[in-house]
This record gives sequence, C-alpha cells and structure tokens, in this order.
Amino acid sequence: MILPVRPGYEGIGPSRLRVLGGPVLTELRSRFGADAEAKVLAGEVVCADGSVVDAATELPAGAFIYWYRELPDEVVVPFDVPVLYRDENIVVVDKPHFLATMPRGGHVVQTALVRLRRSLDLPELSPAHRLDRLTAGVLVFTARREVRGAYQTMFASGAASKTYLARSSAGVLAEPVELRDRIVKRRGSLQAVIEPGEVNAVTVVDPLGEGLFRLTPSTGRTHQLRVHMNSLGLPIDWDPLYPDVLDVAAGDFSTPLQLLASRLAFTDPVTGAEREFVSARVLESR
Repeated sequence: MILPVRPGYEGIGPSRLRVLGGPVLTELRSRFGADAEAKVLAGEVVCADGSVVDAATELPAGAFIYWYRELPDEVVVPFDVPVLYRDENIVVVDKPHFLATMPRGGHVVQTALVRLRRSLDLPELSPAHRLDRLTAGVLVFTARREVRGAYQTMFASGAASKTYLARSSAGVLAEPVELRDRIVKRRGSLQAVIEPGEVNAVTVVDPLGEGLFRLTPSTGRTHQLRVHMNSLGLPIDWDPLYPDVLDVAAGDFSTPLQLLASRLAFTDPVTGAEREFVSARVLESR
C-alpha cells in the first residue's frame, strides 16, 4: 500500500477501511458524507495495491482502501513521556496519566505512540501491549516491524510479569487476597462488570499500608484492576468510572487515577536477556 504522509500527519498511519463492495465513491458518500467524497475526488484515497481510487473505481466486498481522516480537535496532554530504555528492538517509556497508548476515537496526536514516533523518528514504532489512557507507568513499544510479533505474542500469552500500585482511601484490607472472576465489558458500556461464568480475570491484591496496595494480575481484561478493587469496596482514588461514572472535563488533569504500572519484567523473546523496568512515578495521597 502506497500513500504519502500527509503534511501535519507525521507519526500517524492512514485509516484502513474494508468496503462493502461496488462503487467506492457511492459507498463513501453514503457512509461518511461530503468530506469522504472530496477526498476521493482529490486523489487522497488508495487501494491496497497503491492505485488511486477515482469516481469510477469499483471493488469487491472485503477489499481495503486507505485514507487519512481529518484529525479531531484534541486537548494537549501537558506531560512528558520519559524513555526508560531503548535499543534496536524496543523502546520502554514511563507513560503519564491521561495519555492514551495509541490512537483511538478522539485521541490521535495526543497519544504515546504518535508522540514517540515523532520525537524519536521511529515510523515503525508500535505498542507491544497497552495501558489504559488513565493509567500511568511502564509501557513497551517495538521499534522495528520485524520483531513486533515476538513481543506482542509474549505479552498476549501472559509471559511478562506485571506489578501495579494503587491507592484507595475507601478502607483497609487485612491480608492479601486473590480475586478470580469473569469480567466482561460490552460495546457501548463505559463500565466492565463481573458476571457468573468461566474465570477470565485473576488478580492478587496485597495491602501495603496507608491506603497503598500492590496489584499483581495474571490476566489482562479491560479495566480488570479497577473492577477488582471496586469489588472489594476499595475503589481506586479519583477513578471516574468505578463505582460511579463521573463527568470529568477533557482538560481537567487535577485528579489522575491513582493506578500505576510500577514494574515490568520478562525474558526478551528476541535476545533472551532478562529485562526489568521500574516506573519513577509516585502515586499521590488524597
């Protein structure tokens, strides 16, 4: 696929769309309106083979086209992304709160991926795993396409050891507890929920005193740590989703979720080296 980088879109890949089949211009006009039609007529939409889509182009169902969508208006996240480690294969950073790992929805430029692609001049940079936008801490990216699969497979298989810190002022926990639940997050719902059924989420919660807890997950469900802490009656401080959904202004950075990916350890799947990275960030007291 050949599509030149659009000025101002450095670090941002084109969107890929699977077409329904038939005249492409007609489909884009019906699905996305006049802006999409204008992009076709301006020669800004291409097929997978690099040919430019025009008013006469027809494609079979399931074919892909590529184009740059207009960027959303974004609030600048006023925090740096310190690099903890870098070699030819990986870049490890200490992600701040409020910065998404990668583009999604209304967060594109204000993501760790796009910022790092630009600042480090690494166009093939890709996340090996993800942290929620509101969670801070250790995050690993691959620097080269050739090694991407090895690291992503390692994280997907649960081979990396992850330790989080969380702060909750809602109560105390007398002793460590292992939580084993089924956590489900459905499309369109902001909150994930615990449901009966096969266990898919396991977390050990260890009280450290003074409202601080060490969380050791062996699975990685969406919002798993936040849901598990809330299920103990210990919602994480400044959590805008659990137990209740709160309306927080997009530019309000005053109450960061008190959840930190504090330590990450793994055997490097490419070099065989033992890796361990620790966040320099500290959780706040409420």
